[in-house]
Amino acid sequence: MPNSKRHIEIMDTTLRDGEQTSGVSFSASEKLTIAQLLLTEVKVDRIEIASARVSEGEFLAVKKITSWAAANGFIDKVEVLTFVDGETSINWMVEAGAKVMNLLTKGSLNHLTHQLKKTPQQHFDEIAAVIALANSKGITCNVYLEDWSNGMRNSKDYVFQYLDFLTQQPVKRILLPDTLGVLIPSEVSEFISEIVNRYPNKHFDFHGHNDYDLGTANVLAAVKAGIHGLHLTVNGMGERAGNASLSSTVAVLNDFVKNVKTSVVEKSLYSVSKLVETFSGFRVSPNQPIVGENVFTQTAGIHADGDKKNNLYFNDLMPERFGRQRKYALGKTSGKANIENNLQQLGIQLSDDDLKKVTQRIIELGDRKEMVTQADLPYIISDILDSNTIEEKVLIENYVLTHSKDLRPSVTLKISINNEIFEEHAQGDGQYDAFVNALQKIYKLKKLELPLLTDYTVRIPPGGKSDALCETIITWLHNGKEFKTRGLDSDQTVAAIKATQKMLNII
Repeated sequence: MPNSKRHIEIMDTTLRDGEQTSGVSFSASEKLTIAQLLLTEVKVDRIEIASARVSEGEFLAVKKITSWAAANGFIDKVEVLTFVDGETSINWMVEAGAKVMNLLTKGSLNHLTHQLKKTPQQHFDEIAAVIALANSKGITCNVYLEDWSNGMRNSKDYVFQYLDFLTQQPVKRILLPDTLGVLIPSEVSEFISEIVNRYPNKHFDFHGHNDYDLGTANVLAAVKAGIHGLHLTVNGMGERAGNASLSSTVAVLNDFVKNVKTSVVEKSLYSVSKLVETFSGFRVSPNQPIVGENVFTQTAGIHADGDKKNNLYFNDLMPERFGRQRKYALGKTSGKANIENNLQQLGIQLSDDDLKKVTQRIIELGDRKEMVTQADLPYIISDILDSNTIEEKVLIENYVLTHSKDLRPSVTLKISINNEIFEEHAQGDGQYDAFVNALQKIYKLKKLELPLLTDYTVRIPPGGKSDALCETIITWLHNGKEFKTRGLDSDQTVAAIKATQKMLNII
């Protein structure tokens, strides 16, 4: 049975419109890398990579991309924004090796009258001359109607006068931008339906901005109204509030518009998002749909429990579609199910009693607003299992650590030894050194000798991404034998104190 789905062309404009994000500028090599990934891995239909005449650096970037594209069969998929400036933009295109131009023209009478101060006919005549010249140089021409959305709202007669003229020109695509991001979905649907019905044999693209957070909703309305192509950006980058997002749009079309298809590979959307984030320095919000770090993370324990019982909290946005994995957050709202899911991914099994202790420790850390990750779990488990084997006859009941400018660190320490309470104060070269000095005073009173500290190591879980835990490992020498104790806490000194309490109970 033949595939009857209508193909929607996806034109990615991250390298042109997306680069207008405040503070973002890609190098020539970065532009080439992103262009290659978009065309070969993400498999968008087209990319818009630059504006003509902007700078020497932009020219070199375009030459790099067109040289690679020509050698690999992608040159017709690489587009450059040009202007109605006689031969200037076209000559720039020829020198840069580009073959497709997107000509910026006026799509509203307001822009035409007040910015260009020209009549429609004057504008049309200049556009016709540029299109003819481009074609004579072997350049394919698409045309932007800048401010088209306001044109349809406030000067529709002008827009249709222009389209009547433009549809008679040797133009491949007509590009309809909501330049200021002002449209709502019902207007997008109305305006595009009217245009595609009036010109059924022409190709129209919709270029949506996100000023009212309606970018994805508007592109969905455009597709349902019959648009042939969409302009999108990685991570929704773009001027002001950005452009319609590539990842969100592709997911919405795949899930909610059954009679259309795109060429985009969903599994590549996350990798290109991370690459663009790295090159641009433009950080993706953790809760940004599809590509945000937290969007496939369940936090509430009840949700994790429901996932174990027939995937009750799953929807169609399965992380595997986008090359990602579902995670179960660890914090004060974690239940046993959250922790069990994480342990299962690590291949660890615990008894019910130990699982309760681990859960309680994670809740305690969450109450202190510490972030616990899966990488922390083996450390927490090790600390709890280690503590289970030690009978606690010595308890560090309380302590005050002080660190002041131009004063030596000091500690006031209160401990219990076989239910007998001792309190001492001492100074030292650091807070832990002061703690040990206070402890030695107490043990001298008891005529007891402390082991010799021979090594002191601090580490965090692999990757160093956790702000919740560090592990202090202290090596002691006692009666000619060495042994190690470990302490776990978000504070290095407190972790060392916990390791020391374990030592006191062992000896």
